[in-house]
Amino acid sequence: MSIIQVENLTKKFKKLTALSELNFEVQKGEIFGIIGPDGAGKSTLFNILATLTLPTSGTITVLDHDILKQYKQIRKEIGYLPGTFSLYPDLTVQENLTFFATMYGSGIKENLPMIMPIWRQISPFKNREAGKLSGGMKQKLALCCALIHRPKILLLDEPTTGVDPVSRKEFWDLLDKIREYQVTVVVSTPYMDEVGRCDRIALMQDGRFITVDTPESIIKNYKGDLYAIKTSQLFKLLDIMPQFQEKCSYYPYGEYFHISFYHDTKHAKNSFLQFLKQHEIEFEKMEHISPLLEDCFIEIIKEDRNV
Repeated sequence: MSIIQVENLTKKFKKLTALSELNFEVQKGEIFGIIGPDGAGKSTLFNILATLTLPTSGTITVLDHDILKQYKQIRKEIGYLPGTFSLYPDLTVQENLTFFATMYGSGIKENLPMIMPIWRQISPFKNREAGKLSGGMKQKLALCCALIHRPKILLLDEPTTGVDPVSRKEFWDLLDKIREYQVTVVVSTPYMDEVGRCDRIALMQDGRFITVDTPESIIKNYKGDLYAIKTSQLFKLLDIMPQFQEKCSYYPYGEYFHISFYHDTKHAKNSFLQFLKQHEIEFEKMEHISPLLEDCFIEIIKEDRNV
């Protein structure tokens, strides 16, 4: 069952097109992840779904409500976490929660079971001003405030950016628990480990969704034959790679060099090994590996640019 339906969504700011004929659906109860570089249009999309920005054209239905004609009904049913901390820094944790519950006409006690996994972690700081919390605690408080009225849809625009790895994992563990209450989550993130926890992923580029699929299907559909090479001459290798004649895709990956071959893999690999020898590139090992989501996204983006 589709809970969000977007058809031909376009948003323009004067001469800039932020979103271009976007089409997608979000199913009830799923975690729908959006990943893309800065400037791809993610925040613009979230602002439109949250009824804070008007689209230039297109049709958007949220919970069977038209986003232009019935935005007041939609606002009652969604929780929104923007990309920047949006609570009141001079109010305490408890005061912020009470304020948002009052604003939505909701009670804290009756909705406490839903936010309890989060509230347990921040309640020891309930008398501390929100502006003096750590980054991770700020986001947990913001999540509590977004959920206090038991919304049917939760919109999260890069909620863990700048948060430490432990707090990021705890935040996503909390999202998994929230699913027990049939809350549909639409979330953007710059982190590959997070996007892999979504039911479906949309890769966004230049205001468009290049692909929308499950993490498993994206990995399964990887077209190349991927190898990883560990070398201390990584920068030299990157510098000379434009001279390599075989069709391939390559990029640095931490201390490794990833390269994918697409045709006649055995021949291409041997040519590459000869190329390394010719240019005196020393390496510890070259091994065939299974692609990660990041490898898949790099391939998809390069393929899209070459169309």
